[in-house]
Amino acid sequence: MGLQKSLVYFSTSLKANDVTLEKIRRGRLIKLYEEDEDLLEDLLIEVRQAIEMCSIYAGVLNGTMDAVASITSNNLNIVMKVLTAASIIMTIPTMVFSFYGMNTPLPLANAWFPIELSVCLTALTVLVLVRMGMFR
Repeated sequence: MGLQKSLVYFSTSLKANDVTLEKIRRGRLIKLYEEDEDLLEDLLIEVRQAIEMCSIYAGVLNGTMDAVASITSNNLNIVMKVLTAASIIMTIPTMVFSFYGMNTPLPLANAWFPIELSVCLTALTVLVLVRMGMFR
């Protein structure tokens, strides 16, 4: 960001210098000799090349910043995918135990059935998520 800011300032000052040098070249402000005109013409060419190089580097820098933003976004998507899969896995035991934690009579409420159901559903969900590629 600092380099991009510097490029903007540099480009702006080069454009202002170009305008000023062009006004000097017209000869209204200062009377120029032939050698001075040649030097001023060379200076104008150099300033215009510097403006062009500055715009090229600004484009390269913008492309690099876009690539870094894309990589960061991709990494964030991978992390969010894994966290989503983990939250899905954690939800299944919570749902099973919440049904059997109510104050209403449910079938097999005093057996090991809720724990077995929770373990089986969680294992099945993990297998499905692994086959879908959620943990890569």
